[in-house]
Amino acid sequence: MAIDGNSIVNRAFFGVRYLSASDGTPTNAVFGFLAILFRLIAEESPDALCVAFDLPAPTFRHEKYDKYKAHRKAMPEELVVQMPILKEVLDAMNIKRYEIAGWEADDILGTLSKVCEDDIKKL
Repeated sequence: MAIDGNSIVNRAFFGVRYLSASDGTPTNAVFGFLAILFRLIAEESPDALCVAFDLPAPTFRHEKYDKYKAHRKAMPEELVVQMPILKEVLDAMNIKRYEIAGWEADDILGTLSKVCEDDIKKL
């Protein structure tokens, strides 16, 4: 199972009411992401699992077209501070994460899919 981490964490952030740790750090996106992840694992029982994330750096698309996603709102700060926490939790769970500067999570997932498809054809 290969998951677009940014897609799920955004859905969780906007779909779960505001939650925070005792120090005030927002946690609703982490909570919601993990709830979705655990449900997917329970329903699908994947043999393997990884999560791909976008990095804040520009992608090759930004370099080719300077208006790429120009009208998209920036990630809310309440979500930005949760991203390192979520990644730390995934690391603690031994869930492989992929992030590549210049590439979006969708590009990574497409590449992983192609590599897996090619590997299956070799069997």
